[in-house]
Amino acid sequence: MTVLVIDTALGACTAAMFDGDRPLAVRLEPMAKGHQERLGGLVRDVVAETGGEVKTGFDAIDRIGVTVGPGSFTGLRVGLAFALGLGAALDRPVLGLSTLEALAASVADAAGPVAALIDARRGQVYARLFDDGVPLGPDSALTLEDAARAIQALGRPARWVGNGASVLAEAFPELARLDIDPCVAPSPEALARLTSAGDPATRPPRPIYLRAPDATPPSRLPGQPRQGPADRASR
Repeated sequence: MTVLVIDTALGACTAAMFDGDRPLAVRLEPMAKGHQERLGGLVRDVVAETGGEVKTGFDAIDRIGVTVGPGSFTGLRVGLAFALGLGAALDRPVLGLSTLEALAASVADAAGPVAALIDARRGQVYARLFDDGVPLGPDSALTLEDAARAIQALGRPARWVGNGASVLAEAFPELARLDIDPCVAPSPEALARLTSAGDPATRPPRPIYLRAPDATPPSRLPGQPRQGPADRASR
């Protein structure tokens, strides 16, 4: 099975083509923003590099996997919109991949406990715990204190992965752990494995939002006068 994987949810823009476990073409560029400008070019490049196969180019794609969060509100929507548009054009299934599950799957030795952690800012992390690859709960937005308690409740040291790992380690340096991998994004190999093994019926390409966006709509339209205390009190 040949899969195209796309990730724009965190600190990188990734596009890669795999035939089973075999990478055909991989592009991963670390970036905090600008995914929208780079994604189309990266997909074009990896598809162009699949020559020499039984099928070539876009015809070679059997399914598409895309990270759907948690992560950057803007970034994950860029990848999701692109994947859905391409899937509709090619009539191929699109699978939504949890960013936290993909981070956990990126750990080289995932035996035992793994804590996938994303820096959610404002004293929080997006977190999901795994044991021998089995999730112990859903993706969650936790305070640093609650995340530390959940990891401690595992009863033995875990591997921490994701950019939230260093945040939690700084807040709780005494908390036992095996090692830390503060990677900026899931590995393309992990994304490809999840896409190949996943069931499209149980991995809908819908965004995972664990809290409301930081940005809020303006309180007044351009040109409208500011409201004074008396105006607000009369509401």
